[in-house]
Amino acid sequence: MGAYLVLVRHGESTANRDNEFTGWTDVPLTDKGRAQAKIVGETIFEKQLNFDAVHTSYLQRAIVTANIILSESHQSWIPIYKTWRLNERHYGALRGMNKDEARAKYGVDKVALWRRSYTAIPPLVNELVYDRRYPNNIEPRAESLEMASIRLLPYWLSVIQPALKAGKNQLIVAHGSTLRALIKYLEKISDNDIDGLEIGNGDPIYYVFDANFKMSSRHYLVHH
Repeated sequence: MGAYLVLVRHGESTANRDNEFTGWTDVPLTDKGRAQAKIVGETIFEKQLNFDAVHTSYLQRAIVTANIILSESHQSWIPIYKTWRLNERHYGALRGMNKDEARAKYGVDKVALWRRSYTAIPPLVNELVYDRRYPNNIEPRAESLEMASIRLLPYWLSVIQPALKAGKNQLIVAHGSTLRALIKYLEKISDNDIDGLEIGNGDPIYYVFDANFKMSSRHYLVHH
C-alpha cells in the first residue's frame, strides 16, 4: 500500500515582504500570503489529493496557511497536528533584522554563510522572552540548519513516516528551513549541495511512496 506526501512552505508573511529574518517570531501572513495559500488549496482540490492528517508548526503563518489550504480543498475536518519541531529555524540575534541591514552590520559573506550553510550558527540572541508554547527551555538561542534538522527528525520518524508506511497520505505545512532540512534528509542531499535548494512560499512539493516505502523524485504541483 503506497501513500503520498505534500510539503508546503507557508504563504508570504509580513517578514518575507519586509525582507526580515524571522525564525520563531510569530508574524502573520500578508494578503498575498493568504492568496498563495488559497491557490495551493484550490490546486490540491483540483488534483483530487486527499489527506489523512496535516502537520504544522506552532507559528501562525504556517497554521493559517494550513487552515486555508484545508478549507479550499474541502478537507477542514481532517486532524491537524502542531509541533514546535516543525518551527522555522531559529535565527538568534538576527531575528527581526532586515537582511540588508544584517549584511551592512556583519558583512555579505557572513550573512550568506549563516543563511545557506548547513552547519553555521547565527549570533545567539542575548535573552529569550518567556513563551508558554515553549516550556522547559526548549527554545534555542540560535540554530544552524543542522540543529533544526536534529530536532525535526524525531517527529518525522515517530509520527509522519509510520503514517505514510501505513498508507495514510500526509500534508506538512511548515517553513523554508525546516522543509529544506527534511528534503535534505529524504533525498540524501549533501551538506554542500543543500545550499542550492530554495523553496518558494506556497509552492507545493509532492512525493509518492510505493508499498516498499521507495520514494519518487521531487515533483512540484504547480509547473515550474
